[in-house]
Amino acid sequence: MNVSYTEDNIKSLSPIEHVRSRPGMYIGKLGDGKSADDGIYVLLKEVIDNSIDEYMMGFGKVIDIHVSDELVTVRDFGRGIPLGKLVDVVSKMNTGGKYDSRAFKKSVGLNGVGTKAVNFLSSQFKTSAYRENKEKWVHFEKGELIEESKIIPTKEKNGTFVSFTPDETIFNKYHYLMDHVESMIKNFVYLNAGLTIILNGTRFHSKNGLQDLLNENMNGEPLYPIIHLEGEDIEIAITHGNHYGEEYYSFTNGQHTTQGGIHLLAFREGIVKTIREFYNKNFDPSDVRTSIVAAINLKVEEPIFESQTKTKLGSKEMEPGGRSIRNFIIDFLKKNLDNHLHKNSDLNEILYNKIIASEKERKAISGVKKIARERAKKVSLHNRKLRDCKIHFSTNKDREEESSIFITEGDSASGSITKARDVQTQAVFSLKGKPLNSYGLTKKIVYTNEEFNLLQAALNIEDGLDTLRYNRVIIATDADVDGMHIRLLLITFFLQFFPDLIKNKHLFILETPLFRVRNKTKTFYCYSDEEKQNAINVIGKNAEITRFKGLGEISPKEFSEFIGEHIKLDPVTLKKYDNIGHLLEFYMGKNTPDRQEFIVNNLKIEEEI
Repeated sequence: MNVSYTEDNIKSLSPIEHVRSRPGMYIGKLGDGKSADDGIYVLLKEVIDNSIDEYMMGFGKVIDIHVSDELVTVRDFGRGIPLGKLVDVVSKMNTGGKYDSRAFKKSVGLNGVGTKAVNFLSSQFKTSAYRENKEKWVHFEKGELIEESKIIPTKEKNGTFVSFTPDETIFNKYHYLMDHVESMIKNFVYLNAGLTIILNGTRFHSKNGLQDLLNENMNGEPLYPIIHLEGEDIEIAITHGNHYGEEYYSFTNGQHTTQGGIHLLAFREGIVKTIREFYNKNFDPSDVRTSIVAAINLKVEEPIFESQTKTKLGSKEMEPGGRSIRNFIIDFLKKNLDNHLHKNSDLNEILYNKIIASEKERKAISGVKKIARERAKKVSLHNRKLRDCKIHFSTNKDREEESSIFITEGDSASGSITKARDVQTQAVFSLKGKPLNSYGLTKKIVYTNEEFNLLQAALNIEDGLDTLRYNRVIIATDADVDGMHIRLLLITFFLQFFPDLIKNKHLFILETPLFRVRNKTKTFYCYSDEEKQNAINVIGKNAEITRFKGLGEISPKEFSEFIGEHIKLDPVTLKKYDNIGHLLEFYMGKNTPDRQEFIVNNLKIEEEI
């Protein structure tokens, strides 16, 4: 095939055109607002980041925010953008005060892009700056300047006001979920103790910083009182729970680094070094960190992030000519954590007993691990359980949305999904019958039970989520009693032994249609009785209605509609007040009057067609 390549093929895009044509380069994925990292939340965060930077520099203790789908507004009481540069700061790429470290020493937004991206990706964008009883405002539409005022007198307090509406032509049918917004706001106040943020009239404030963050996010009681350590440029909170796995919240300059980075690696190393030296025992790192819940916020000049959305810290130095981040964090822990342990003998005993208990359990299952691994390898090689995909999350972090695994039950269901899936990005793991109820069992069952061992091996999560091979782990079962039971058994398994998978929002339930309503010209797939009735009303008397009683009844051609672009997923989530132990005891323990009453009250009987 001959394709011409001439001067006519070479194009230069303006900054506005580039951002609007390639928004993912600047704000990550677009999305419709269901996920916390969708673009509409990145826009909000980029604006708030500037207000937070003012607070960090000692200006403005209150930020007032209003969020609706129609309009977002942010008002801070910092120094206000210099009036003569207002247009440039919000519309000219690589322009901003944060290149001058005298004005912003440890800022999140150092690249001069954030607010400009908000402007370019908004149908309406307005900002006003107030400085020393003077004001200037500007109005943009899709990044194009519509109107600007002269510098005029004002009685407003110093600061900046920004309002914007995400462009619906880019963010199609978006909707702000206030749970995601509130979570973001809470992180801001935890990381900036003393700051007050008012969101839609509700006040958010933290006195104890990261200690409050752990208290907010822990499921169940801590094993010992939270250790809260603060120093220049660093804050750390640590405790242990009674769960399996490790749970971390890492931040740099207030930015939530959800993929960690060098600061988190240094913390994980430093905690082991410090505890080993304190007890004078060569503990295995996994025994020290099992059940840990910790948060770290590091302040760095000129941080280097591995993507525009700043989810992973890649800086190697604290300062251009200065200290290693790794050494800084380890030294801080060895001094401050060691001091804390020496001063709290009760805590010492609790922590020591926790580590010894983890060590005993690890040794108890070490004998079966090797055999289990070999068995998993043989099964994988023969492709009996896992039909893998070509792209994996653990090796393609920038393509995280494109890596999924479906956990199915039975040959017919797995066969349909296998034929319909995208082999590049979607894997299938087939269960043989119902999984074991793992409630109350020790982690030894993960290796001695063939199904659980093979599932763990397929996900590659034995050593934690860092090696997880798929971003989305999707439970795909029939929408009947048996299917619901399998879902519950799998969720129990993950809650018991790999709760981080759920806490880090990797586990989902696949929604598949319950009904197909069609005639010779139209077909509707319906996920509820209401949708079924609406489809019948559209088609009329000659509607052919099919009730899908199992995934195996859905043809591969039809399945491609439900696991492709229009896939519907329900995330499995945990809230602050969800105590994992209590949840599992209620749903998976012995039958109790309370559970029987719950089942009766929530039983739904499907009407026959």
